[in-house]
Amino acid sequence: MSQSKELGKKGEELAVAFLEEKGYHIIARNWKYHKAEVDIIAEIDDLLVFVEVKTRSSTDFGKPHEFLKPPQIKRLTTAADAFCVQFNRKEEVRFDIVAIGIKKSVPEIEHIERAFYWF
Repeated sequence: MSQSKELGKKGEELAVAFLEEKGYHIIARNWKYHKAEVDIIAEIDDLLVFVEVKTRSSTDFGKPHEFLKPPQIKRLTTAADAFCVQFNRKEEVRFDIVAIGIKKSVPEIEHIERAFYWF
């Protein structure tokens, strides 16, 4: 496995633990729809939350969440819509980002709720 894939996998594991600690119930991980993949789908209260995890070993070129661009947001919202239709989900939907910076093996986690909206 490449170093960046390993970093991404570690970031997702940290994000899941972080969200579960905050009371989220994880219902799916790495859910795929066509060319899109939703890292984490979770429930909390009456919300269905689609979470994009961004992990970086350095913030020299920007914060992790700054690497999420409009085409990827469009794919994620399309995948979220497909998930809701496929599983007949009617709750309110929210899109979050969990940005993780791992410097010297110490993770810094930032949870950005309502990071973006449907297109």
